[in-house]
Amino acid sequence: MDRIPILKMGNLLLVTIQVDMHDRLAMTLQDDLTSRIVKDRAKGVLIDISALDIVDSFIGRMISNTAAMAKVLDAHTVVVGMQPAVAITLVELGLKLDGVRTALNVERGVALLQRME
Repeated sequence: MDRIPILKMGNLLLVTIQVDMHDRLAMTLQDDLTSRIVKDRAKGVLIDISALDIVDSFIGRMISNTAAMAKVLDAHTVVVGMQPAVAITLVELGLKLDGVRTALNVERGVALLQRME
C-alpha cells in the first residue's frame, strides 16, 4: 500500500502530497499523521498540497477533519501551496476548512506555526 512520507522538522511535521489522492490513501495519511503527532509530540503540522491540481469534497473534508484531530492532539495545522484552481473548487463545493490556516509556501507556513505556539 502507498504511504505519504511525514517528515519531522523540530516540533513540526511536514507532509508533502505529491501524488493524486484517492480515498484510501487519504484515510491512511490521516491515521499515520495523527499517530505521528502523538509519537513526536508535534505542535504543528504543515500539509503541502502544491502538487495537487484538483481536490474533491472527500479530500477537502479529510484535510478539515485531520486539522480537527490535530487540534484535539494539541497541534495546529497549516495548509501550504494551494493552487488557485483548488481554492476555487473548495469554495464552489462550499467546503469550509475550519481550524485550517493557510500560507503561500512552506517557509511562510513554518513562520505562521511558530507564531501560533
